[in-house]
Amino acid sequence: MATLDEPGQGGGTDVLDRELEKLLEDRQLDDGDHERFSHYVPKDKILESALTGKPVRALCGKKWTPGRDPEKFPICPDCKKIYETLRDK
Repeated sequence: MATLDEPGQGGGTDVLDRELEKLLEDRQLDDGDHERFSHYVPKDKILESALTGKPVRALCGKKWTPGRDPEKFPICPDCKKIYETLRDK
């Protein structure tokens, strides 16, 4: 699973969460498509999930408890597109 921990980005996950909510408002997701990809998730959320078992939410909206090797799957195209949009701001 890729992370969103980039130096000098400031704002923390609150900004990311607000931007994500805006992008997902009118979006419908097909649950089956998400299982084929590795997703972008904030690094602190991955650690929290590992310690507590709490599910994480990817940029594309997929919510799950991580448990597989993300290196074995291609990056989710929706996560990648959203991440590039957020990074460019």
